[in-house]
Amino acid sequence: MLINAACSLPSLLAGPILRDCHANQFTLWFVTKQAYQVNLCLFQHESEHKQVLLEQILTAEHLHQVQVGRHAFINLITLPMEQPLPIDTLIYYDLDFLSAENDVEFSLSKDMPTLCYKQESAPSFAIKPNISQLYHGSCRKPHFAGGDGLVQVDEQIAGEQFSASQRASLLMMSGDQVYVDDVAGPTLSAIHQVIKLLGLFDEQWKNEVPGGLTTSQQLYQHPQNYYHREQLLPHDSVNPTIWSKVFGASKRPIFTSVNAKNHLVTLSEVIAMYLLTWSPILWQQVALEPEKQLLLPEDWLTRYQQELSAINQFVEGLAQVQRVMAHIPVYMIFDDHDITDDWNLTRGWEEAAYTHPFSKRIIGNALAGYYLCQGWGNQAEKFSDIVAKHEQIFTECGIAAHDDFVDELLAFDQWHYQLNTTPKMLVLDTRTQRWRSESNPGKPSGLMDWESLTELQTQLINEPCVIMVSAAPIYGVKLIEAVQRVFTFFGNPLAVDAENWMAHKGTANVILNIFRNRKTPPQFIILSGDVHYSFVYDVSHRFIRSSSRIVQITCSGIKNEFPEKLIHILERLNYYLYGTYSPLNWFTKRRRMKIKVRKPSSDFNKTVYNGSGIGVMNLSDDFEHVEAKILNTKGQVVIFEQSEETT
Repeated sequence: MLINAACSLPSLLAGPILRDCHANQFTLWFVTKQAYQVNLCLFQHESEHKQVLLEQILTAEHLHQVQVGRHAFINLITLPMEQPLPIDTLIYYDLDFLSAENDVEFSLSKDMPTLCYKQESAPSFAIKPNISQLYHGSCRKPHFAGGDGLVQVDEQIAGEQFSASQRASLLMMSGDQVYVDDVAGPTLSAIHQVIKLLGLFDEQWKNEVPGGLTTSQQLYQHPQNYYHREQLLPHDSVNPTIWSKVFGASKRPIFTSVNAKNHLVTLSEVIAMYLLTWSPILWQQVALEPEKQLLLPEDWLTRYQQELSAINQFVEGLAQVQRVMAHIPVYMIFDDHDITDDWNLTRGWEEAAYTHPFSKRIIGNALAGYYLCQGWGNQAEKFSDIVAKHEQIFTECGIAAHDDFVDELLAFDQWHYQLNTTPKMLVLDTRTQRWRSESNPGKPSGLMDWESLTELQTQLINEPCVIMVSAAPIYGVKLIEAVQRVFTFFGNPLAVDAENWMAHKGTANVILNIFRNRKTPPQFIILSGDVHYSFVYDVSHRFIRSSSRIVQITCSGIKNEFPEKLIHILERLNYYLYGTYSPLNWFTKRRRMKIKVRKPSSDFNKTVYNGSGIGVMNLSDDFEHVEAKILNTKGQVVIFEQSEETT
């Protein structure tokens, strides 16, 4: 039973989240219960006086509103600045939501004091195009039994990093901001309550859906709705002479996540999940104790209660997460769990997933959620063609031409972007521009194809230094990559998530040649995540005259970790098998590169750090010194220190 009726909903449902903000652009994302007129004010504090930089009621040109339910509107402010905003100084902002009578129904500064730090009256941000510090991380799983690294960013800004001079330039979230394919029972229950509370739109399907379901409401009321959804997801028929002999089955699941028992299906479920992942507001409107209508057997009820403990801890930190994302520009890029596990891993996976109408709709819904809640705010101008069709797609009765919208998103090829910071930042799309195997549909695809890598190289020419964001590490742990190659050789790359830059010969050769090219930057900084442990490599070339230096900083997860015993075994085996003088190094694609490991200060005997937290990168003005550290969820600082050990 819902605690409050829809009529008592707060005006602001999620956000505000600062997005693409620079001297010539202000971008802000938030969700409201209705389509308000919005008055925006940007100002500075000069001594005790308020200096207004801009104040205006936003028109439809600069305030885009997308209705996703009777009481849910996604808002994105994209405001080009006629006069450039000042840099390296605090800029405050306030929003007033106006009623039909033009009265102020809600004010950010007056009605959300918990959004502000110290004695401040409004949230603030600083534009810092010269990057000397940034936060980064990936893999934020709500029901992981551990702390949330984003809370540590809030602690930093609340303390010594509030001033403009101390505040970081941005927060880069490099994948798996949400887990569409791995959802806790309590979260799914909250999602369905939010759908009902906000009137998020229903969805219809054709009769290709397993179980004969034709509407989202039938799914929500189905006895397999909780902890058994993998039985309702589509399967791909395979050659029984191959698959069944090895694995004893004539069909394999298209959705390969081992935790697909609560896999999200509808767009409304995805939208509700985003609202619950980034804001505490709607958690206050739902009841999490399992109700009789969930019809959970005893064993699943036990699991539900265990997940509930972790979810309650997650919710406790959301007010701080909401506050920090309102005070620092946030940039994002997808990885597989934002859509589904093993997304586009092989050509065979794609052929199975996109030829089945129901699996295509599920993937498309997750991508639509990413577009609305993540991708759009990175650089809104890239989506102008889609935005121009919003009124035809998102109506007060629901999404029109749903399948056509999915087709358009799946065909879109501009998810990557660059930031004109110093140094330039390039954020790579390693999911939708794959280099697919023509010879074997079961081989892992390259993370980027030849065309996208060629485009990347043109963006690198004549740059003195570049920060490159890749969801997966370009230089991984060699032993783990070797295990992935073994599974791939035996035709089962999906079992070990065999997606790394070295898994595809074409992609590996091109990206390594880019680094060796004399016209590309002498200094690369690579930010990556995905793997649920953290490590730092300093890379230089062997036997060639190119002087390029590469620092790869892998930070994962924000709220996730690798199994402790397993990572210890793999890390030790990697140390012994691929040490400095090991002949096995000559059998790797990186044999012409020297890779020096930085060791975590928490344990100098290890080469990786396994613990939730947020990454911090500090960069000197001349780009020569790159410091990498992690603020773990216990408030401790782990510094990756230089060592003489190579791999």
